[in-house]
Amino acid sequence: MKNQTFKLSMTVAVAAMLSAGAASADTLRLLTWGGYAPEDVVAKFEAETGHTVEVTKSNNEEMIAKLRATGGGGFDLAQPSQDRIAGPQAEFGIYKPIDLSKIDASLFIPSMLEATQGNTTVGSDVYGVPHVWGTSGLVVDTAKASMVQDYTDLCASDVAGKVSYRLKRPTLIGFAFSMGLDPFAAYGDEAAYADIMSQVEAKLIECKAGVKTYWGGGDELMGLMRSGEVVASMAWDTGGWKLNSDNADITFVAPAAGALGWVDTFVLPAKGKADDAAYAWINFVMQPEVAAMITAAAGNFTASKGADEFASADLKARYQGSFPAEAIDNIKWYPPVPAGLEAIEGGVLDRVKAAK
Repeated sequence: MKNQTFKLSMTVAVAAMLSAGAASADTLRLLTWGGYAPEDVVAKFEAETGHTVEVTKSNNEEMIAKLRATGGGGFDLAQPSQDRIAGPQAEFGIYKPIDLSKIDASLFIPSMLEATQGNTTVGSDVYGVPHVWGTSGLVVDTAKASMVQDYTDLCASDVAGKVSYRLKRPTLIGFAFSMGLDPFAAYGDEAAYADIMSQVEAKLIECKAGVKTYWGGGDELMGLMRSGEVVASMAWDTGGWKLNSDNADITFVAPAAGALGWVDTFVLPAKGKADDAAYAWINFVMQPEVAAMITAAAGNFTASKGADEFASADLKARYQGSFPAEAIDNIKWYPPVPAGLEAIEGGVLDRVKAAK
């Protein structure tokens, strides 16, 4: 009996050792967007850490649906946009809090880290940290419309008949900020938000006569800018940089009131089983050299501090020309949209479209 007990104890001990070894080299099940986990980055991470990575490509709607269906199971790290965190967490409990002591904060652009933490806090817990981001602002032919430095400059007589923007909510938000209003601060007060939108509505109707066209798709805008029919427009940063590669006079300009920013995050699903590997991945990909590899694959920059220095020379020049440090810190990050506000915005957009 004593010998059998000893053998059993040894078996248990060996099993425990094997289990501990497996925990130190977990498989990270990553739910992410295309381009955010390129093969060269995955291979480098696996070689340096001993972890393996299983990548599932998805989008916001699918991510939330998958995590809701399993109560936060099936994945160890996910990457929803920051406005898809607080609401789903409060309603479904599909994430677990981030242990900020395991995040190397020095790797992040401070203003982005702070903004994302604020927008993903539920109760006293933080549920997200920033990764890939982008903005909308102004695309300007600087040889013909250098005076366009803010959203409301699109209404100036100097560029009448040669400007464009979309009839979508970013235009409403951008014009509000340019008019000295703060729509995000009014998110919790529907009446105050409706008042801001009514002022924006009046401004957009006043400006309507000077609009060449309301563009609907990126290709349409590209054609308008390249032909010279439009010399200034609201658009995304990557579109402006693409145009700049063809015409050095055209580029993305961060508006004086602040570019409007989106950010895709890192979150821990509630039933994830490889937290150590998840934190290792976050800190690994936020290293500037690695972050630049992701930018090359995804086309957008990350919240990694100093990663622009490792981007291609052309992209680095465009990024730094559009985003000096003060413009980065002035980005207005989209928070989650409360119920009811989209109906207000929809009414405004319909009335602007119908106005003569």
